[in-house]
Amino acid sequence: MGAKKNFVLDTNVILHDYKCIYNFQENDIYLPIVVLEELDKFKKGNEQINFNAREFVRELDEISTDDMFTKGVELGIGLGKLFVYTGSEYPEKIAKAFSERIPDHKILAVVEALAEAHPKTKSILVSKDVNLRMKAKSLGLLAEDYITDKVTNVDVFDKAHEVFEDVDADVIDRLYSSTAGISLDELKLPKHVESNECFVLKSSRSTVLAKYDAASQMVVKVKKGKAFGIEGRNAEQTFALDALMNEDLKLIAVTGKAGTGKTLLALAAALQQHEAYSHILLARPIVAMSNKDLGFLPGDEKQKVGPYMQPLFDNLNVIKNQFGPTSKELRLLEDMQKSEKLVIEALAFIRGRSLSNTYVIVDEAQNLTPHEIKTIITRAGEGCKMVFTGDVQQIDTPYLDMQSNGLVYMIDKMKGQDIFAHVNLVKGERSHLSELASNLL
Repeated sequence: MGAKKNFVLDTNVILHDYKCIYNFQENDIYLPIVVLEELDKFKKGNEQINFNAREFVRELDEISTDDMFTKGVELGIGLGKLFVYTGSEYPEKIAKAFSERIPDHKILAVVEALAEAHPKTKSILVSKDVNLRMKAKSLGLLAEDYITDKVTNVDVFDKAHEVFEDVDADVIDRLYSSTAGISLDELKLPKHVESNECFVLKSSRSTVLAKYDAASQMVVKVKKGKAFGIEGRNAEQTFALDALMNEDLKLIAVTGKAGTGKTLLALAAALQQHEAYSHILLARPIVAMSNKDLGFLPGDEKQKVGPYMQPLFDNLNVIKNQFGPTSKELRLLEDMQKSEKLVIEALAFIRGRSLSNTYVIVDEAQNLTPHEIKTIITRAGEGCKMVFTGDVQQIDTPYLDMQSNGLVYMIDKMKGQDIFAHVNLVKGERSHLSELASNLL
């Protein structure tokens, strides 16, 4: 246990994780009064940040006493105290650097005031805002990101499946000929493999696509498959399609850059299995552009979110365009949309919807927080399969990064579970031009 510290929380930390005050061990937490004022602006609305603002205020109300403004409130065994800092002092040091008294600068003023009042205790700003942390450091103040839900190992997103060379040729021959597979011990692989992990095995005379099947606890070969006219064009797409079609897997993550086929494969697999599910739900979070709220757009709610949902309809059209205008597959797709067995909509609109016996695909999941991912998964009912797709290097929300977004967090926490699989797609298959642009621009 190190020396006790004072942590000053920025508003965005609370909007990211409303339970954050319980994650600082024995250290004391200071909430500038301006943070509560900012939270008040977020209380109304249906987005996750609005929910977090309301839940935090309720939590604060339950533990609050008059001591919160003077002596602090105990947060629990092994935890420090929570203070609401109401000081209106604006230190000269802050005023010289930032004369405009906006909320961010008032928060910096609290960090400076605490540092002066408690010179023997480190006072640290905790913020998801990189710019505010830089401002703090420019003044000689301590600042850090909120790292409780940060994932340290993100190397897995830089590569595709493992390739194991020089495997005994006789072992691969047995794997080819056996429907049940072979034991993991027979392969004598140089590294540990997780449940449902896919890999390529190479010998002097043959190559095989394989996976460690958690249900049978055997290594089995992965065959090329087809789903609603869509076939894997490379090994990693073949692995993804195999996992998406596996009824034993209830939670799947498919990651990869633009053009690797993440959403298309997920949708094709869902449509191939349409008889096994009551509904197929394809959704994505809305990230407004240019700091504009959806209210700036014309039309009703459905019309406002239409442009954000267009990439999902584009994937559906790719599948539709494989079939003739009078084909039974096209009629099936149109009937599914009319009957709302196949629904494409904004993620915010699924609140309250029953997710039992539903194939759920959440696109652009890298733009969700860990708490949002948890909220979605914990609503899965009987017979529900959930697929999250996303590019962890293409994050459009200001307070998430490659290590703290919900998709990466879920993959890190769920790896090794027998009903979970993750496939990372590396090779772009949209077009040569798309692949070139993704790699070079």
